[in-house]
Amino acid sequence: MAKMEVKTSLLDNMIGVGDMVLLEPLNEDSFINNLKKRFDHNEVYVSIWKIVIPVKPFISLPIYTPEKVEEYRNRNFYELSPHIFALSDEAYRSLRDQDKDQCILITGESGAGKTEASKLVMSYVAAVCGKGAEVNQVKEQLLQSNPVLEAFGNAKTVRNDNSSRFGKYMDIEFDFKGDPLGGVISNYLLEKSRVVKQPRGERNFHIFYQILSGASEDFLCKLKLEQDFSRYNYLGLDSAKVNGVDDAANFRTVRNAMQIVGFMDHETQSVFEVVAAVLKLGNIEFKPESRVNGLDESKIKDKNELKEICELTGIDQSVLERAFSFRTVEAKQEKVSTTLNVAQAYYARDALAKNLYSRLFSWLVTRINESIKAQTKVRKKVMGVLDIYGFEIFEDNSFEQFIINYCNEKLQQIFIELTLKEEQEEYIREGIEWTHIEYFNNAIICDLIENNQTGILAMLDEECLRPGTVTDDTFLEKLNQVCATHQHFESRMSKCSRFLNDTSLPHSCFRIQHYAGKVMYQVEGFVDKNNDLLYRDLSQAMWKANHSLIKALFPEGNPAKINLKRPPTAGSQFKASVATLMKNLQTKNPNYIRCIKPNDKKAAHIFNDALVCHQIRYLGLLENVRVRRAGYAFRQAYEPCLERYKMLCKQTWPHWRGPARAGVEVLFNELEIPEEEFSFGRSKIFIRNPRTLFKLEDLRKQRLEDLATLIEKIYRGWKCRTRFLLMKKSQIVIASWYRRYAQQKKYQKIKSSAIIVQSYIRGWKARKLLRELKHQKRCNEAATIIAAYWHGTQARRELKRLKEEARRKHAVAVIWAYWLGLKVRREYRKFFRANAGRKIYEFTLQRLMQKYFLEMKNKMPSLSPIDKNWPARPYLFLDSTHKELKRIFHLWRCKKYRDQFTDQQKLIYEEKLEASELFKDKKALYPASVGQPFQGAYLEISKNPKYKKLKDAVDEKIIIAEVVNKINRANGKATSRIFLLTKNNVLLADQKSGNIKSEVPLGDVTKVSMSSQNDGFFAVHLKEGSGAAGKGDFLLSSDHLIEMATKLYRTTLSQTKQKLNIEISDEFLVQFRQDKVCVKFIQGSQKNGNIPTCKRKNNRLLEVAVP
Repeated sequence: MAKMEVKTSLLDNMIGVGDMVLLEPLNEDSFINNLKKRFDHNEVYVSIWKIVIPVKPFISLPIYTPEKVEEYRNRNFYELSPHIFALSDEAYRSLRDQDKDQCILITGESGAGKTEASKLVMSYVAAVCGKGAEVNQVKEQLLQSNPVLEAFGNAKTVRNDNSSRFGKYMDIEFDFKGDPLGGVISNYLLEKSRVVKQPRGERNFHIFYQILSGASEDFLCKLKLEQDFSRYNYLGLDSAKVNGVDDAANFRTVRNAMQIVGFMDHETQSVFEVVAAVLKLGNIEFKPESRVNGLDESKIKDKNELKEICELTGIDQSVLERAFSFRTVEAKQEKVSTTLNVAQAYYARDALAKNLYSRLFSWLVTRINESIKAQTKVRKKVMGVLDIYGFEIFEDNSFEQFIINYCNEKLQQIFIELTLKEEQEEYIREGIEWTHIEYFNNAIICDLIENNQTGILAMLDEECLRPGTVTDDTFLEKLNQVCATHQHFESRMSKCSRFLNDTSLPHSCFRIQHYAGKVMYQVEGFVDKNNDLLYRDLSQAMWKANHSLIKALFPEGNPAKINLKRPPTAGSQFKASVATLMKNLQTKNPNYIRCIKPNDKKAAHIFNDALVCHQIRYLGLLENVRVRRAGYAFRQAYEPCLERYKMLCKQTWPHWRGPARAGVEVLFNELEIPEEEFSFGRSKIFIRNPRTLFKLEDLRKQRLEDLATLIEKIYRGWKCRTRFLLMKKSQIVIASWYRRYAQQKKYQKIKSSAIIVQSYIRGWKARKLLRELKHQKRCNEAATIIAAYWHGTQARRELKRLKEEARRKHAVAVIWAYWLGLKVRREYRKFFRANAGRKIYEFTLQRLMQKYFLEMKNKMPSLSPIDKNWPARPYLFLDSTHKELKRIFHLWRCKKYRDQFTDQQKLIYEEKLEASELFKDKKALYPASVGQPFQGAYLEISKNPKYKKLKDAVDEKIIIAEVVNKINRANGKATSRIFLLTKNNVLLADQKSGNIKSEVPLGDVTKVSMSSQNDGFFAVHLKEGSGAAGKGDFLLSSDHLIEMATKLYRTTLSQTKQKLNIEISDEFLVQFRQDKVCVKFIQGSQKNGNIPTCKRKNNRLLEVAVP
């Protein structure tokens, strides 16, 4: 026990105060300063008796290791410093050993670490409970349910990167040994409005981003999705990426977790198909359309998204399209079908997306419960873990914040009641007199919200159900009438005069004085969010789907089960869920974790006093400390108390032989502590004031110092004696070893000397023998060398003789040859004239040239300028002549070819040459245009009576007339226009009517831009400030781009004497009214074959996909 006491006591080496009940003096400033002091030393946990208060550190601390788990395992709550493991162990041991059902209530505001706290509780319980294959499988399934629910129910908010947007209560079931058998999860109020709209700086639910980032291209293709977040209207782009969050890795984790929990492959596929359908619902847009009867109706702009949704869900496209355009109302035996305008259609679309996702989430919870539920029928012990949204006070608070804060009011109510109940039961159990404690009871606030007749929720339901015009303003008027005199309700329009001039309270708002402070609620949206209506046509369309999961999510769509009764409102459903939760919690022993967030910057080592103070107030922590200190501030069992302080009394030190209570009585009497400062219970000592406890600690600390001095003195004496005896023994050993060493050294010296003498003698003998062998070797080598020299002399003499004989024979042969030659020349000289050799040479050359030209005459190529054939060169000396003839022949036949041209053909070829200079090796479309003649007038305006009006309007010669596609800057769609080029103007006319839409002088055209790829898109840039530039530049598409650009270039040069700038780039800017839009060309596969398509990506980007 002494060893354990020294190691583990809560009060040893304490930074600040670990248990706030012992804080002295007790006020708000000292409370905050104590938290800050511990936070600065990375002590992030404090407690109020057995209530743990973690302060989120925003960094990873080494306090959750397996070693820490073992340190807190099977230990009393007060044996170690406050920790979430201490609370988890206390709850688990109470459940296992005392057969008491437990619940752990985790509260705090968003971003304070509630979700992480619930994970730590579950991981600790999983670590300390039993082992075995089945038990490990159950534990793994319970733990792996968290990643799945977090992916579908958590989102990034301005306060927290992993904020739970739903309430979760999990009952973990154990057998009599404390081994987990399974669990049951309940979810509360998923924030489904986040599906269709997120505040600035926040994201949609994690799963949407995880699928787009982590799924393979094949998987995304099956889901009809693309990785680009910007393509989906339901995803906010300003916070799509979160620092430190790997969505791709998290997606793999979620899929693995779903497999571990027990989802089948087809179930997982169905879930992701529903998620993809929700995501694509946001891309459906509507346009207004007037009917013959004067009523407005809506139509879907682009049905491609609708078609893909129907392919995913197995719904007939016409059925879903009608459900978005019409609403059927049934009353008894009558059915009335009305059209939906654009606003109502958008409402129906968003309502379907919210309901589809919300029902999918509820189905996931049900499916997980089926996998993790206990398989046995034996009696089970239960530990509940409640992780629910904290109290929320935003700048704009709506229906969701009202419901969340109502839930926190109920949790605060049960917290106070159970805390006081537990305190009173302990006093009665220990035989201590109980005194009544004053505290604020928030039941009056709960009654203001949930009263069945006058409560805010009841009046909201009444407004939603009553006939006539129902708006948020009529709801507020009703609140002003019924709740005007309530002391916790404030409204500018109420009958209470003190709020009439309160400018901080707008007319469209009301304010409630919660236990955590005043919260102002915007009444806008209360009625719609409480109704939470989904048109019956959409439910029936979903039920008709061939998708088994979607069909199961909408059972009310079955025509055979039509129920004309209005479904319950969102407020009444949540009220019933909270009532069930409160009833469940009251049957269990409570354990509390009150999370605190030190700053809003999500940064480590920053402690915001004002923010922490606000949380301390609304969590009621000071009030809870006062409740604990109203009687006795500290209590402890007799055995650990005596073990800790026994050294303060001679009678109890070092060992007390009697009962522990008697020992404590003797100890306190010896220390003369006033009787009013403590009381003796049946098993514990109760200390009223923290000062008394600190006095005991000071005395213990002083006594420990005295004991340490005594122990140090005794230890030093023992150490000196031990050292002397050791040195004496060492001296004898060293002496014996030295003598042995000295003899060994002497022997080694004699031995080495003998070896040296022997080595010298052996060396002398070896050298003598070596000298004799070397002399004998030199004699043998000398004889060999002399013989070699003699043989060489003899050989050289013989060689010299043979060479002389050969020279004589060669001289005779040469002289004989010269003599024969002289005789021949003398004999035949009379037959040759002077310079005959040169003349023969010239004659030979002449004959060769004649033969060359005669052969060339027969081998001449055709007169076509593009024929590159030419006869091969016959002789090397004719190389330059051969090349020159080839050049002259080519120039001659080119001239002959040109002489055949008419003036019109010459003009066409000049244009072709101009096009080559402008586009060759620059534009991929150019090679295909070389073989196409430039016609210019493709429409024959003068002959076609359809264009008579256009012909009359244009009095100049038309250089080119062609149908082009004008690109709409709003959506990237193309509109057909007639493009006319005259000597002075560029005109665009309507293809159907022939009316001129735009007329631009050539002097106002500054530049033409196009891509380098194989497409027909080009932009005509106009001079800024000119009359034609009012609507901006033209972005056009033509099948004869090269011809149009060339003729526009030549005509502009002819009229303005200035060259028109032709810009070829895959990315250029186009001026649309006051905005500049970037046109970007990318490579991509096309749904329409090889036709390039243009799509508007955002306000600043048009993307052209070129095959």
